Amino acid sequence: MSEKIHPGLSSTRQVTVDRDRTIGFMGEDLRVYATPALVADIEMTCRDLLVENLPEGQDSVGVTVSIAHLAPTMLGMDATITVTVTEVDGNKITFGIEAQDAVETICKGNHQRFIVDLDITRQRLRRKAEKAGMQ
Repeated sequence: MSEKIHPGLSSTRQVTVDRDRTIGFMGEDLRVYATPALVADIEMTCRDLLVENLPEGQDSVGVTVSIAHLAPTMLGMDATITVTVTEVDGNKITFGIEAQDAVETICKGNHQRFIVDLDITRQRLRRKAEKAGMQ
């Protein structure tokens, strides 16, 4: 793993809440940022920060997500997601998460990712596929 990844390392991403990121089950006039879409945007923000600082051949996978989705963000609004490394424990990286729209804080929480070697992961998945009869 890279020494570039340390507590305090941070990244911010702005996301426009488009139709694909919203819930539709309450009707068209009540479309807001869906929690699963918010989680996906958080995960990608964290992953992208790590990949920028990892050597070639390494990536990361999410292992835990714990957020409080505190307020709705309406279709068409922008959300700003800020992720900050709070702990590095070997290959396990913990992030503090905060997201805001133009009016208020919409999310707080944390996310953990694990740094993986792509070749080792590929071999592991091949062995699992064989055991599952998928090859």
